Amino acid sequence: SVISSLSDESQVVQAIFNKDTDELKSLIYNKEDLNTLDADRRTPLHAAAYLGDAEIINLLVLSGARINAKDSRWLTPLHRACASRSVEAVSALIKHQADVNARDKLWQSPLHIAAANDSVACAELLIPQLSNLNFSDRAGRQAIHHAVFNGHINIVNILIKHDVNIHAYDRQERRAIHWAAYMGHSEIIKILVANGAEINCRDKKNGDTPMHAAAAAGQISAVKILLDLEFDINTQNNQKCTALHLACFNGQDVGVVHELLESGADHEIRNIKGCTPLHYAAASTHGALCLELLVNHGADVNVISNDGQTPLHMTAVHGRFTRSQTLLQSGSRVDYVDKKGNTALHVAARHGHELLVATLLEAGSDPSKHGSGGKIPLHLAALYGHVNCSKKLLTAHASDDSGPSFADVIGFCDKNGRCALHYAACGGALECIDVFLSYMNVVPLLLKVDSCGRTPLHYALSSARKECARRLITTLLQRTEINKDFNDADNDKRTLLHHAAASDVNAGCVELLLDQKVNVLAVDNVGYTPLHYAAACGHEVVVKLLVDANRSILSRTHEFEATNSHGIGCFSGKF
Repeated sequence: SVISSLSDESQVVQAIFNKDTDELKSLIYNKEDLNTLDADRRTPLHAAAYLGDAEIINLLVLSGARINAKDSRWLTPLHRACASRSVEAVSALIKHQADVNARDKLWQSPLHIAAANDSVACAELLIPQLSNLNFSDRAGRQAIHHAVFNGHINIVNILIKHDVNIHAYDRQERRAIHWAAYMGHSEIIKILVANGAEINCRDKKNGDTPMHAAAAAGQISAVKILLDLEFDINTQNNQKCTALHLACFNGQDVGVVHELLESGADHEIRNIKGCTPLHYAAASTHGALCLELLVNHGADVNVISNDGQTPLHMTAVHGRFTRSQTLLQSGSRVDYVDKKGNTALHVAARHGHELLVATLLEAGSDPSKHGSGGKIPLHLAALYGHVNCSKKLLTAHASDDSGPSFADVIGFCDKNGRCALHYAACGGALECIDVFLSYMNVVPLLLKVDSCGRTPLHYALSSARKECARRLITTLLQRTEINKDFNDADNDKRTLLHHAAASDVNAGCVELLLDQKVNVLAVDNVGYTPLHYAAACGHEVVVKLLVDANRSILSRTHEFEATNSHGIGCFSGKF
């Protein structure tokens, strides 16, 4: 509204809203300020224009009201009158020489406002006053863009009659026909095409045609019109996507997908990533029915993208449980590997999609298959802390007496000798660690070293996973039969304390180790103590703890540059 509370406004504005001309004349006679501003810098003339009261507009202007006053959004009274679709107010303001080219903060003129609000009569009054009808607002949109976007057929016809440029691009590099298609204004599409608009024109950014815009927005009426106009249904944009790709990706209206398929759209065309429409239907939020249509039209369920992923992989990324079932029932290969060597089960485990993991296992996916880096799905579930997926994968491995034990499965290693405990420790997955440790004969795996000579505890510390480190240390201490040494060093002679000092900003992990009386003077194979790494990483609290633990550490100096990443890079906690 023009004002938030009439009682808070000036007497002049109150008289205007009450349409009390006599009161207004009295106020004018008594020299009331006709250009007073409200909180949004609106004048009484703005109020009169909003109400469309030509008599009061005339009275105010003749009594000294500023006709081109701008409010906080730089809207003039003429902008307000056009927004209210008041031809009388617009006529009165123009008669008093209102600036028909005035711009608001969005660079919109009164004609832009009239076009956006379907103010036909107002536009007809403005147009003869303008030397140029093709000026753009801040978004690059001309009056024709506003009229088309809002579906105002009469304004569109008036503008075309006055030879506006229907081919103009806005700042999103779209023409008016793109917006007509995107908004589903099929009659306006016909009008534009009849006046020379190109149905195959492309926006400059993505190379999208009006058909791409209509398909992406799920505008079936616009799609049908464009098909009737003999649009090439398999036209690709700059990313090599067809309209069918975008319809499946957005899934706004399954009717669009049906219409495109029935009209001969090629469902096997690949875009720049090698993805077919089926890949997008498998992944998108609203793509379930689109996927069924594609499958029913014979789409290849095992088609692979440039990175080797099938549509089943895409369902695994996004957790599309029902769609994975449809694909599997339609012949999707459950253990097909992508270019990294990962199956859909690896992907589902990594993203924690429990139902999908169960579905893939029931369909025969191999839980022991080694993927990228030799990782099995359990490793990925553990790394990202997906405890329920971890349980399902464990059960799938050890489902009968003849198979491996739970401890065996947890001890399965990747190509670098890391087991599920290494991954859970690195990822800070305390729940997974607790589940793993609950099985018989798993605790000894806490001493298992990988190809770098590191145990799960090394990774918990190098990733600053304090609670995981605490659990591992406590578990080891409780098992008296296990020979543990908290001064254990990896292949580079870096101890647990080296790892903790390099990664632990808050010193919680360092404190855990100091409680076990570890050697703070230990040096690695290049002569650095834990203090060197703490100092190089800027861990002031850790530095203080180490010095307090043994002041002689200060004498263990070594030429060391803080910018030297020789040792520090090893402590990222990543695999």
